[in-house]
Amino acid sequence: MPEPRTVPRAEHSISRKDIDPDALKVLYRLRQFDHVAYLVGGSIRDLLLGRRPKDFDIGTSAHPYQVKKLFRNCWIIGRRFRLAHVKFGTKVIEVATFRRQVAAGEEVGPDGVPAPIHQPSVEEGGAAPAANNRPLIHHDNTFGTPEEDAFRRDFTINALFYDIATFSVIDYVGGLDDLRAGVVRSIGDPEVRVLEDPVRMLRAVALAARLDFTIDPPVVDAIQRHRHEIARSSPPRLLEEYYKILRAGSSEKTFRGLAGVGLLEPISAELHRGAAGPLWQSLAELDAYRRRFESTPDTLTNPILLGSLIVPLGVLLHPARHPSAAAEQATGRQPTPGLRLGELPLARRDVERLRQILGLQRRMLDLGASPRGKRALAHRNMFREALTWLEIHGGAPEIVEGWKAILAETDASDPRAAIKRLYHGGHGKTYGGHG
Repeated sequence: MPEPRTVPRAEHSISRKDIDPDALKVLYRLRQFDHVAYLVGGSIRDLLLGRRPKDFDIGTSAHPYQVKKLFRNCWIIGRRFRLAHVKFGTKVIEVATFRRQVAAGEEVGPDGVPAPIHQPSVEEGGAAPAANNRPLIHHDNTFGTPEEDAFRRDFTINALFYDIATFSVIDYVGGLDDLRAGVVRSIGDPEVRVLEDPVRMLRAVALAARLDFTIDPPVVDAIQRHRHEIARSSPPRLLEEYYKILRAGSSEKTFRGLAGVGLLEPISAELHRGAAGPLWQSLAELDAYRRRFESTPDTLTNPILLGSLIVPLGVLLHPARHPSAAAEQATGRQPTPGLRLGELPLARRDVERLRQILGLQRRMLDLGASPRGKRALAHRNMFREALTWLEIHGGAPEIVEGWKAILAETDASDPRAAIKRLYHGGHGKTYGGHG
């Protein structure tokens, strides 16, 4: 491994006052018990760019259950990628053990320690290799060193470390130079990296859009050459990535970029066909709302994010347009409950809540409703989300403000009902809480 580039405190802009105090507590406690502990990933990138990180993730030499022993407020999650979540109220500080790429011929146990395995030949009863075999990553729990951890990450600008012991930034992969140049560059051969995990293709486009960076030409070439490999990714994982994109505040630019490199068609023919004015307008409205209320409590729930993507396509109102639904109807079978957007399964609960939001919105635009009728409408469980939808997607300011006044009045007159609406209306977390 090459020697890292270490940038002392005097030569970079990161200050401890910019780091979440609970993340600092975790870092210091890990250090206190002689574990290496760095702030890692996107938070370093964002701090160096003068942005406020959404999450402060930590990489450490401590194994997950060693972390758990140090923090009573710690839970171990995941199988493919075992993590420690240290909770402070509703906040989660994610702690990951340094990992390395899994070498061929290794099997990884639950403790992250690799063991050699015997691959039986065809003569011994083993399976012949598939013609389309690809080096897809199926497990990622092989523990390693900080250097190995840096080289297994996706892009150079996401592989920077901050050492709380020396206040220095550590760079093994040239991420600082790429950050300065505004380039999203793969670590290692882009062809290999996108085949290991095709979701990296989505992430490259989303990262470039969010930061207003360019994508390194070899990465673009690899994406365009292997774009159909995205269909090998888990559909729920792809949907989670879509939710992250919709939540980030740069969804219009990201989806335009995905269309530009050909990544929409392999996932969803509806999105590929609908990549036009109404979709771009809907996503631009969502992004504008996200930027306006970046510092306020999050009201962008799954149904609102989902609706911003699919309502312009017409798939919510016309589910039979989907080939699978049409085929079921042609054969006399009942259409499967819920919806799919190409390869992406949409949760029935989210689709139903979106339908309720759209129904409430139509009633909210009825200017002839009586004051009593308006107050009754404001007591509905999904009303807050419907009001958010109206504010995002075209409600006249005077109509939105009028409904906000009615909501404030009903909340003041019936606090218990207000709490119940908040609970049942669902301002909880969406897919893709880490971004």
